[in-house]
Parts: sequence; structure tokens; C-alpha cells
Amino acid sequence: MTQAERRPLLQIIVASTRPGRIGDPIARWFADYARASEGFEVEIVDLADVDLPMFAEPEHPRLGRYTLDSTKAFSATVARADAFAIVHPEYNHSYNAALKNALDHLNQEWAGKPVALIGYGGVAAGARAAEALLPVLLALRMVPVAATVPIPFAAKHVSGEGDARTFDPAPETEAGAKAALDGITEWLGTLGLRGAR
Repeated sequence: MTQAERRPLLQIIVASTRPGRIGDPIARWFADYARASEGFEVEIVDLADVDLPMFAEPEHPRLGRYTLDSTKAFSATVARADAFAIVHPEYNHSYNAALKNALDHLNQEWAGKPVALIGYGGVAAGARAAEALLPVLLALRMVPVAATVPIPFAAKHVSGEGDARTFDPAPETEAGAKAALDGITEWLGTLGLRGAR
């Protein structure tokens, strides 16, 4: 299969690692939405499962000379992706430490790849966290798509218990998801990868 024939891999990163987080059902909803477009292979990367230690590599990540097995495994995972969607909460007007730690662990693996932000929270819908994330993503040479998916009062749209919880998006959230996927697809087109159309 040639590069042009294969479907690009979209990794959906669940940023929150807290027990009871609602990022998990939101990520599963977005994964199903992206799969339904039939333009992507989709994989969820849950930072709670990745379980990275606080960054402790002796050399700068841009060199790719990793010493820890956890970093090597995370590098191999992220390197597979063609694009990302980050499902992130907002903590104290910013994004969470587990996400910053994950981003800081790598360098080349992120570069040149489009990324959509799916923020959730209360009235601000993760917007301040998304704003804080942007300079970090740009420093890593990622390509944030213009369309974001802000989810206000997200907990009100989650029902069920445990792993069976589901997220029921408002119409404007679905519209944001479509715009974000379109933005990813447009950028992937410039890389010669077929996206969701």
C-alpha cells in the first residue's frame, strides 16, 4: 500500500489521568465520530495507561537518544501517528501537568503533524487551556488546526457508570468536531495523505 492509498492514523490523546475523568467518554465519542468519516484509522492513546514518569531523560528529546523504556515505547506510539486530537481538561486556567509532561518527552515525533484541540470544562469550555497549549504545540512544530472543539459544562453531557459512560454531544459540539476533522484532512492533503472526505 502506498502512502497515498493508506488511511492516515489519527491518535486521540486522553490528557487527564484523574480517576473519574470525563475525558475518556469524550475521547471515545470523538473516536467513533472520526471512524464514521471513513477517512482515518483511529487509535486512542490514554495518558493514564501510558503512565509516563516525570520527565527524566538525560538528553534533549530532539536528539531522540532515549534511555528509559517508557520513553522509547511512547516514542514508537506517537511516531506512528499522522495527526492528533488532544482531549484535554482545564485546570486553573491552563492545561494539566500529565499532558505537558507527555508533550515534553518527545520532539521529532510531534513535528509537522496536524493537531485538533478538544477542550472541556465549565463555562470556559477549556478555552483558556487551549490558549495556553498553543505556544507549546507551535514550539514542537505541530500544526494546530483553526477549528477547536470547546465543550462547556461537559459533565452534563456524560451519562452512565464506569467504563460504560457515554458522551452525548450538543449539536454545536458535533459541528465543531466536523470542522476539526476537516481541518486535519486539509492539512493531511498537503502532506499527500488521504483524509476524511
